[in-house]
Amino acid sequence: MQWIQDPTQSNAENLNNVNVKLADIAGSKRKEYLKAKIEEIEINMKIKNITDFFRGISEFKKGYQPKNNVVKHEKGDLVTDFHGVLAS
Repeated sequence: MQWIQDPTQSNAENLNNVNVKLADIAGSKRKEYLKAKIEEIEINMKIKNITDFFRGISEFKKGYQPKNNVVKHEKGDLVTDFHGVLAS
């Protein structure tokens, strides 16, 4: 916020440093998450929990897929916004 109010070179560098730190933190959190998911899949394989094993593999293969919240309104129209879905 300070960079917007006073766009000097030092403030821009500070903003860039913060962005780099945040990217590093997000990357490490992602690595931790993936490591935990892989360990979970390995445990399911070792204890022969086949359903959860293949479900975990399937989730990895598909990757992240955002969910769509679409509801039909009483009139037959599709509603996608948050407040419209709650009202339906």
